[in-house]
Amino acid sequence: MHKARKRFGQNFLHDANVIHQIIMAISPYKTEHLVEIGPGQGALTEPLLASSCLLDIVELDRDLVAQLEKTYSGNDAINIHSADALTFDYLSLVDTKKLRIVGNLPYNISTPLLFHLLEYTEHIQDMHFMLQKEIVNRLQAQPGTKQYGRLSIMIQIHCQVDALFDVAPESFEPKPKVMSSIVRLVPYSSQKYQIEDIPFFEKLVTTAFSQRRKTIRNSLKTICSEIELEAADINPSDRAENIQILNYVTLSNQLSIKPM
Repeated sequence: MHKARKRFGQNFLHDANVIHQIIMAISPYKTEHLVEIGPGQGALTEPLLASSCLLDIVELDRDLVAQLEKTYSGNDAINIHSADALTFDYLSLVDTKKLRIVGNLPYNISTPLLFHLLEYTEHIQDMHFMLQKEIVNRLQAQPGTKQYGRLSIMIQIHCQVDALFDVAPESFEPKPKVMSSIVRLVPYSSQKYQIEDIPFFEKLVTTAFSQRRKTIRNSLKTICSEIELEAADINPSDRAENIQILNYVTLSNQLSIKPM
């Protein structure tokens, strides 16, 4: 029996009803190409394979990799990658079909992993993840709330976000100390926001939220003036959490074409 390792943030899902709910939400089909991140002991792997889809799994724990290789030896429908999901090149898996990505993500890497996956959205059909409920709340947060921040904005400019259902700690072994949620992220087929310079936009948003208690006038004083904020219909006295995504986009586009 594999013992969950704290350094990998492992909490193994064992609730059959929750597993069924997740598979129903994903609704895998036999012609599709799925990628499972952090399969653990295979709670989702087995029912995913039952759909006759092509499945790639990415697992960091070498002991679990060995266990999975033994379990699925000779099964041509599954490819096992002993790798770190944070640095894995998902482009290497792309063929004629877009990828569908699923996973019960370790809480300690969920945010950086989501940012890593944003690099591949043009090759992704959708993503279904088990995350800490607090993270899901941040993903779908709207302006004017404490949860709204850099993560909310960067995910929402790329994807439609739908929180599906919550999962109690009792569904895992060992039990996490927090509630979990299943979220569906669907990359937009065409760009929702016309952003001229994505790296600059990300820098702008990161700077805006780096000191949340400051007014936007003060947090962005090294990047733009009050006049430039007002030109983007932003009140210089507002805080970062009160500003709509579209206004950040407008400001970014104005500044990115400004002569340096």
